[in-house]
Amino acid sequence: MKIVTSATDLADGCAFVPTMGALHQGHASLFKLAREKSDFVVASIFVNPLQFEDQEEASKYPRTPERDIELAKVSGVTHLWLPTYEEIYPEGFAKRSAGALGEIYEGASRSGHFDGVVTVVARLFQLVRPKIAIFGEKDFQQLTLIRKLVHELNSDIEIISAPTIREADGLAMSSRNVRLDETSRERSLVIYRALTAAADSSDLDSARASLQSIAGSQEGFSLDYAEIIDEQDFSKAIDATLNKRAIIAGWLNGVRLIDNMEMKLGDVR
Repeated sequence: MKIVTSATDLADGCAFVPTMGALHQGHASLFKLAREKSDFVVASIFVNPLQFEDQEEASKYPRTPERDIELAKVSGVTHLWLPTYEEIYPEGFAKRSAGALGEIYEGASRSGHFDGVVTVVARLFQLVRPKIAIFGEKDFQQLTLIRKLVHELNSDIEIISAPTIREADGLAMSSRNVRLDETSRERSLVIYRALTAAADSSDLDSARASLQSIAGSQEGFSLDYAEIIDEQDFSKAIDATLNKRAIIAGWLNGVRLIDNMEMKLGDVR
């Protein structure tokens, strides 16, 4: 694996996995999928300041550079790109808007977050020029916005989604999980309980009721939202919605956790 600090050292047509570091097995699954798709796999590590509400929040984001290098190396990455702020955001760069979809759910709770996401991803795509880019389904609203971005850019980059990787007890893997203390880590399992209860329901009304009642029942978990939406536009799902997904987010001891799960209500899973 080569470690590069400038996109000029990268060739066009790679499989690309952008990250903010603090890598874990969820990231490793993306790298391995990328390697199945291409012999040339680029992973980037860049803690994007534009997607944090303030610098204090950005400073809390975990950084594990030595472990990141080792995990990327053993997971199939051929080029680990560590760009500078100046390379990503040269003087006079244009900030993008995520539009209306970027202002609901996660966007409503994290002002400007998705504007920062689509801005950095557009710049990364411009610099890397990948053939394929891979994103995890855990950040489902982000994934949807990136698909929308590629359409707006009139780009032929293929966006591939990868399933959420979970701990043995169901908690979705996230770089933020390391900030959970023992009590908060135990309480975090309410998210998976709420999602699986909804998924096991026979109809939409009972699924929504289970999701929201369980998510709101855990001491110490400050629920932000718990809803079942239409995957296409994030409107509130109705019975006729073809592709339903439960989304959930909240806070545990100052740590924000998000998750989601496809809802095939009434089907045999």
